[in-house]
Amino acid sequence: MRDRMTPWTLQRRQFVAGAAALATAALGGCDRAVPPLEGGFTGIDMARGHQLREWLARGTWPEPAVVRRAQVIIAGGGVAGLAAARALRLAGVQDFALLELEDTAGGNSRGTAVNGLACPQGAHYLPVPGDDAREVQDLLEELGLRQRVAGRWQYDERHLCHSPQERLYFEGEWQEGLLPVQGVGEATLAQYRRFAQAVERESKAARFAMPALKLWTAKRPLAPSQQALDAMTFAAWLAQEGLDDAHLRWYLDYCCRDDYGAGADRVSAWAGIHYFASRHGFHAPGEAVDEARESVLTWPEGNGWITRRLAEPLANTANGGGQLRTGTSVLRITEGRHGVEVDAFNHATDSVERWQAPRCIVALPVFVAARVVQNPPAFLTGAAQRLSWAPWLVANIHIQSPLTDRPGAAPAWDNVLYADPTAGGLGYVNAGHQRLDTRATLAGPTVLTYYQALGDRADGRQQLATQPWQHWADAALAALAVPHPDLRQRATRVDITRYGHAMSIPTPGLQQFLSQIGLERRSFMPKVLSNGERAAWLPTPTTARLAFAHADWSGYSVFEEAFTRGHGAGLVAAAG
Repeated sequence: MRDRMTPWTLQRRQFVAGAAALATAALGGCDRAVPPLEGGFTGIDMARGHQLREWLARGTWPEPAVVRRAQVIIAGGGVAGLAAARALRLAGVQDFALLELEDTAGGNSRGTAVNGLACPQGAHYLPVPGDDAREVQDLLEELGLRQRVAGRWQYDERHLCHSPQERLYFEGEWQEGLLPVQGVGEATLAQYRRFAQAVERESKAARFAMPALKLWTAKRPLAPSQQALDAMTFAAWLAQEGLDDAHLRWYLDYCCRDDYGAGADRVSAWAGIHYFASRHGFHAPGEAVDEARESVLTWPEGNGWITRRLAEPLANTANGGGQLRTGTSVLRITEGRHGVEVDAFNHATDSVERWQAPRCIVALPVFVAARVVQNPPAFLTGAAQRLSWAPWLVANIHIQSPLTDRPGAAPAWDNVLYADPTAGGLGYVNAGHQRLDTRATLAGPTVLTYYQALGDRADGRQQLATQPWQHWADAALAALAVPHPDLRQRATRVDITRYGHAMSIPTPGLQQFLSQIGLERRSFMPKVLSNGERAAWLPTPTTARLAFAHADWSGYSVFEEAFTRGHGAGLVAAAG
């Protein structure tokens, strides 16, 4: 745990590090036969999404077999849609339906199990939120993840990332942390310090927030200094600042791909600075670090742990619920003078259902929303034209026993390769790292979740759609064989999850454009949190009967943005 040091924490750290070293030593030199490799595509039904695309292109589909009614329809069951459902319930609205394309809700925050072991299929952590993310803080309080003790907020240590948190494979050995430091020269260290100073300078010029929408106002959507950053790429800004060290540039490029799906040549300088300034800043080696601000919450199944709990109250139960309708593709959303009509294809019954409601929350990616909303408003059409999306791949690798490890830092939760040989490779997280029984992780099977961002590849989406699962499995195994030469001997299964449009890329000019959308004030909107406190008004793109909610409206995809936007849209819809 990185935010506080208790005797148990020390004991656990010592145990993990020591036991891992013993395991590594014991395994060194083991030779095993290569087991058959099972696997396949899982998690996202791309065929279902492509069928929707074909229907929309034709503009025709079967007539509705049934007509259903509700007070509010939510289209899309990702984090934003689930947050909107929660906000409706907090505001006293129970008569709603949430329509989700996939068989489970969660969007990019899904979890699964491989050979009985929980692991993520998408986003795998949530930074401890700051006070700008008040709505997210409220959710964590409701879920019992944080509570006030002696006047101070404390997080349940079981859900904070266990130590060691992260390491980097660099120059043939593992080092603690992800910033290359071992063996680098003074010139590199000097550029680390200069970048830290530049982040601090930009933070003083105008405040950064997570979520960013908390700073947008009708009078000043985006501060002048941030407009300048938004107008250029992060790579151009770094060159302008004379920050050209190869180690620094690698790290910053990694950070951009990790959060935005594309590197410094594509994302804006605003996005590159925001990555640090909105959370914990950038700390050069030797500088003091506020460990509490750098703590993250994570679970074996990643952020699927959260979305599963958001979805649970919406399932059919003896006490009600039943609002969540999975396996349902939204085909058409029509806004009329007296209500909204939504046509949706139910994949279980192989039929079209028509939903009618006074209001609809459109929690779909912008490119989908622009196709299904009839007579779309100008801001929706404009956003669909401006936004671009990064494809992603997640490979869950089941290993039957711990891996032989290279020298250096002990096995960690997040394990990254400097100059990963696989284009867009971001390293792996160990799903077993968060188990309370660390001995089981050290001795038994686990799942390594390898991430690959394809936003810098022009053919990334096409490759995801056409290459067989073995292609991606082989690439991931080859990359990780560099630090773990016995990986193939211990791997038994690789499950591949593909996201063709995983996240919007914050390209230059996008923040300036998006920050001007949804700023009309609705003074009658309920300001509801689970603890009974009032929340601030949230800028929400709306028409007379539609409220739009998705991380796309922030220009980049993180939990805090998606959840906050869903919460705001839910309260708009509840207000009627």
